[in-house]
Order: sequence, then structure tokens, then C-alpha cells
Amino acid sequence: MLSTKEIAYAVTKALDEKKGMDIKLLKIDKISSLADYFIICTGTVSTHVKTLCDYAEYTLEQLGEPMLGREGHRGNTWELLDYGSVVVHVFTQEAREFYSLERLWADAEEIDLKDIIME
Repeated sequence: MLSTKEIAYAVTKALDEKKGMDIKLLKIDKISSLADYFIICTGTVSTHVKTLCDYAEYTLEQLGEPMLGREGHRGNTWELLDYGSVVVHVFTQEAREFYSLERLWADAEEIDLKDIIME
């Protein structure tokens, strides 16, 4: 079984491998009981959003981590993957700007991704 941090890092790498854009890993454990980490990512179009989510799900499935739930919103402009302690949000650019989760979670600790993904 993976640690919460390992799950967050595995999803981040998976999103990067499929060309997810502007990936943010937010550690929210000190400011919310919802989860320990939020991952926010942008896909180019709704089909890219779906591909990113499918690959993230596949990656964690291969690592033995079951997903608790997956929800889509408005024709795949925003999908959410729930792993309990890690919640993944994948948006189109327009939806990401509209919902502005980074602004809502501005108090969260943003994890530096330079050691996790290759730019």
C-alpha cells in the first residue's frame, strides 16, 4: 500500500506523462479535513481531460490503489478523481479559470514539482 505522498506523486507523474499542463500539487492537510493533497491540472480539450484522468486512474490501479469515486462535470470540462486522501481535479483551461481552485485554496502549501516531474 502506498503512502498518501506516494499516491500524490504517482498521479502527478502520470498527468505529466500525458502532457497535463500547469500541474499544481497542493498540500491541504493543515487547512482542511477533506484530503491531504489536491492535484490540479489542465487539459487542452475535453478529450484530453478524459485521457489524463483515464491514465491517472490506470496508473494507480497498477499500483494497487483503488479509486473511491470519479465525477465528470459539464461534458468533461472538469473531472474529479477521489482517492480519499488525494483528490485530483483536471480541467479545461476555461473551466480552471472559472472555478479558480488555486485562489480558493490559496492558504495551501504548494509542493515544488521539480523533483517529481521533468519540465
